[in-house]
Amino acid sequence: MPRPREFDEDTAVAGALRAFRATGYEATSTQELCEATGLGRSSVYNAFGSKHELFRRALHRYFDDVLRHFRALVAEQRPARETFRAVFTSVLDDEAGPDAPGCFAVNTASELGGRDPAITKALHRHGEEMISLYTEIVERGQRDGELKSDATPEAVAQFVFATVGGLRVLARNGFDRTALENVAERALAAL
Repeated sequence: MPRPREFDEDTAVAGALRAFRATGYEATSTQELCEATGLGRSSVYNAFGSKHELFRRALHRYFDDVLRHFRALVAEQRPARETFRAVFTSVLDDEAGPDAPGCFAVNTASELGGRDPAITKALHRHGEEMISLYTEIVERGQRDGELKSDATPEAVAQFVFATVGGLRVLARNGFDRTALENVAERALAAL
């Protein structure tokens, strides 16, 4: 009879997420994962099979957290422009400053995107989910006459998604909050 697991899997994945987010996939050692999860080396591999699987689980946890956060912003039913301002402000709050860990999705895309098919597919799926969420906001804004109707809602949502990614990359490269706010304001004006 197999021994029951004696750890909280969600807590272990959350710990791994913090470790991977701090240093990325390749630079995170097994020892760092053991410390982050509270598990021994063999327990990490017995529970998750491989470092790659633990990373995949941590990435999906991050995606779930991000989607939950942005869905809550959309659920507030503010006018579309205000909702997008809240999206950009949330990104700036997360990313601006020297101690910000950066966006795990953007960091992962830079490190593994295009090289790791499973991770690339997960990143693409997450991007599609975010674009779908932004499309809902655009549709509402165009219907209410608040946003321009000279482009399809999906095209505008893709622009917002690219702007969010760009803000995250600029922040990671040391641009200050004022520079990021300038980009966000220009994006809002373009809507």
